[in-house]
Amino acid sequence: MKLKGALRAATAMSLLATGVSADGHATELTIAIVNNGHMINMQTVAEAYTEETGVTLNWVSLEEGVLREQVTSDTATGGGQYDIINIGMQEAPIWGQAGWIEALEFGDDYDVDDMLPAIRNGLSADGTLYAAPFYGESSMVMYRKDLTDAAGVEIADNDSWDNIKAAAAAIHDPENDVYGVCLRGKPGWGDNMAFITTVVNSFGGAWFDADFKPQLDSDEWNAAINFYVDLLGTYGPPGSEGNSFNEILALYNEGKCGMWIDATIAASFLEVDGVAYAQSPNAGNPVGANWLWAWAMAIPAGSPNAEAAADFIEWATSKEYIQAVGNHPDFGWGSVPTGTRTSTYAIPEFQEAAAFADAELAAIESAAPEATDLKPYVGVQFAAIPEFPEVGSAVAQEMAAALSGAKTVEEALADAQAAASAIMEEAGY
Repeated sequence: MKLKGALRAATAMSLLATGVSADGHATELTIAIVNNGHMINMQTVAEAYTEETGVTLNWVSLEEGVLREQVTSDTATGGGQYDIINIGMQEAPIWGQAGWIEALEFGDDYDVDDMLPAIRNGLSADGTLYAAPFYGESSMVMYRKDLTDAAGVEIADNDSWDNIKAAAAAIHDPENDVYGVCLRGKPGWGDNMAFITTVVNSFGGAWFDADFKPQLDSDEWNAAINFYVDLLGTYGPPGSEGNSFNEILALYNEGKCGMWIDATIAASFLEVDGVAYAQSPNAGNPVGANWLWAWAMAIPAGSPNAEAAADFIEWATSKEYIQAVGNHPDFGWGSVPTGTRTSTYAIPEFQEAAAFADAELAAIESAAPEATDLKPYVGVQFAAIPEFPEVGSAVAQEMAAALSGAKTVEEALADAQAAASAIMEEAGY
């Protein structure tokens, strides 16, 4: 389905003006979103959309792992529960080619060429856009410069992991509820494995070889996971195996994290003073040390409200929406969704409000999702193959077990290799 043309635009405008669909009923859209800050904010900003168009928006806000499970199941089976879904770069090209989601094409005013190329390409297949980015991100170091200054240590762009560990040790003060480093440990292919994969990449490891045989029993994986478990186990907060983005964000804003390496988008929501930023560290291999992702909006195939859904997505991912958030009394320019459009980074009000802007853009532009000899698949913190979510989820459980001490690193990696190999063999690799 190509959502374009003057006839469609004219029809949509006339229907939306009265809040009715083509069959004469009031238009309602059910939207499944991840429960991250920018998505939550959208519910408030979109009240103006409903007032102007009459379209009722029913929001289903879910934790990241739950969202993925429910949206995947519903979309794959044509369940029809949602009109708009949040998905990302792992799913969009695969689901688009499989016919699970509709192709998107917007009017000239939308300015699709304004999208950051890496983000647009990651949500497209064969040049067709299948999901529109609501916000994009890479990963970077966010650290308390007051603590590093007091400890006499420095953190540089693309620093070594050894220096990061030394800095974490220097600022670690658990007696005063300050932990040297906070990192993802909660199991999930988009939770702990998003971060862990960048560590593995930076140690020279990869998920699969050129024949897509799992490589979790390699020396590089062993070195990376031992480093991760030691770093977070020694200098992280208790119970890190239960922490992902939202949990760590809360800890950071409570002043309990001296350093956090995670999604660049987190910088929009940090409330403590003196935060500084650096490009992601590595252990000799900078390629793949920082991830690339976008939370995007897509339309499940066969949605009876596809036209209205496309109009909402066009508005919610537009330059107009950026302005709406920036000028909203509850939010402002430091809270606009970033990582999607080149033009956002040229807005003076945004530049003034967002001290993280340059670091975020540099991280996104330096991310390397392309296949290489070392990493023979597309994707940084994931592999762009249909089997990856199952593989990643199985391995995530093993890495959480290693972090908690339920298994040794060697035991966890051996079990992860066995699970991944069984999944890939069953899939025909």
